[in-house]
Parts: sequence; structure tokens; C-alpha cells
Amino acid sequence: MATLRPLTVEDVLRVNGSRRFAAALAAASPFDSLANTLLTARRIWLNEVDVTGWLEAFAAHPPIGTTSSSVSKWSKEEQSAALSTATDSTAQELSEWNAKYREKFGFVFMICASGRTAPEVLAELKRRYANRPIVELEAAAEEELKITELRLAKLFSAETAAPPTSGENHISQPDKAACSSNRTRPPITTHVLDTALGSPAAGIEVHLEMWKDASSPPSFDNKEFKGWTTLGTSITNNDGRSGQLMDIVDNVAPGFYRISFNTSKYAPSGFFPYVSIIFEIKRSQTTEHFHVPLLHSPFSFTTYRGS
Repeated sequence: MATLRPLTVEDVLRVNGSRRFAAALAAASPFDSLANTLLTARRIWLNEVDVTGWLEAFAAHPPIGTTSSSVSKWSKEEQSAALSTATDSTAQELSEWNAKYREKFGFVFMICASGRTAPEVLAELKRRYANRPIVELEAAAEEELKITELRLAKLFSAETAAPPTSGENHISQPDKAACSSNRTRPPITTHVLDTALGSPAAGIEVHLEMWKDASSPPSFDNKEFKGWTTLGTSITNNDGRSGQLMDIVDNVAPGFYRISFNTSKYAPSGFFPYVSIIFEIKRSQTTEHFHVPLLHSPFSFTTYRGS
């Protein structure tokens, strides 16, 4: 089993520009496999790095399509497909939409561009431009994580003589890891934001359930909801994120799911004693990820499907 030498903060900053992330990952090293490196990186990025750290990491990236000599070797490699397929008009449009995006959201457009053509990148930029800021912040953070995982794979392969075995991780060719990977987290996740305070909501009890009565799916007309089976429970942490609510599986079972939040203990004077969100995973979606956040205030709540 190959082992990566202990990482320095400078090593990790080549991978991800957040100093908080770099310090935490370096402190957790060395790692005995790429799989453990990626699992630790994901945990730190999602659970220990705050929004300030995310924005610091975003700022380390050039706008997509940039050809300046100051762009790092890794960034050039990751954007090579986009740069090679960009016409003059596409490059101009990318530049214009990059500027529009930064003006709206306040940070550079983040995308794991490896293997993506310029038209594909431009289409994704236009699609995500319509997002609400809080939705786009999470989308950008997920793209940053994909880039981080890609670069860690490159760093690992450069430091070890032999490539990882098939049992260690799905990555045998680093570039193949760019924008798709096997799961390193459960297929259903959530977090809670207190929109009245503008901060994560810690200490909220969360339940994830699945509807098990195959003879009668849940509907608006059901008088009694007795078909729910608990998959897992957790308490949101200081970042408002729940712990693991179900097993990490490649394919989640299709069907109806319910995430319930005990908001009465968090906001006892609020209008909602608890909040339940019911959603359906179709058979064509079993390999996808479902992030179902709660944006809560004492007298209102909203949700959306995130990444």
C-alpha cells in the first residue's frame, strides 16, 4: 500500500487555496491511500471550512478561459479542452458571462472544467447564473471540491511509485476523476440555515425516513402516514450540517423519502413545531446526489434541491 509523505500547508495550497483547509488536511496527513486522502479532504471541506474559506479558495482560480502566463500548470491542464474548442466568439462570450457572473455573485465562476468543451462550460455558466446566491455558493463549493479531488489525485500519483489499487479508490488515471467520482458521502444529505440570523442553525435534530408501503405510496389524501421507516437521525453541527443519515451506497433505492427537522427546540417561540420535507427519487435518478437543505426562520421556511 502506497503512502503519501506528510503534507505541508504549501503542498495543499497548490490543491486548494483555502488556508483553513490546507492547515487541516496537512495536520491530518500522512495518508495510506488516495481513498483516505479524498475522504478526509471532503470531510474537512464540507464540515470544517466556512464560507470565508470557500471564497478564499475560489479566489485562487483564474476565470474560465483565461490564457494569461500567470495561470498555474494545473489550471491550464484542467481548462485545456475548453481552450482548444473555444472560437473567438465563444471566448468573447465566456469573458462577458464571467464578468456578469462575478458582478452578481461576487466570486469567480467555479467549474470542474477538465474534459469539458467551451460550449459546454458556457452553457453551464448561463444555467447557473439564474441561481439564487445561496444555491450558487453551494454549487461553486461542490465544483471546488471536485477540482480539489482531481489535484489530490495528481499529487498522490506524483508522490507514489505505484498507482492506487482498484480497492483503494476509483481513480487510476487522475484526469478521469475530474468531474465524476464514486460516492464519498451518503446519497441524501441536508443542512439548515437560520435565515433570520443569517447563520447556520446548530443543534437541530434531523430524521431521514423512507416510505416502505409499496402497496400505497404517500399522497395528499393519506389519512395516516404509517408507512415511514427511519433510516437515520442526526444533530446539525456548528455549520448547520447533519451527520450521516444513511449508508454510503452507489445506488440509492428509488421511492419516497422524508426529512424532518425538530425546529421546536431550536426556535420554541416560532410558528412551526417541526418541518417535514417529502420528496421522490425516481428509478432514473438512483445514481444522483440529493442535497435537501432547510432555510428556516421563526415564521417561514423554504427548501430546494441542492448539490
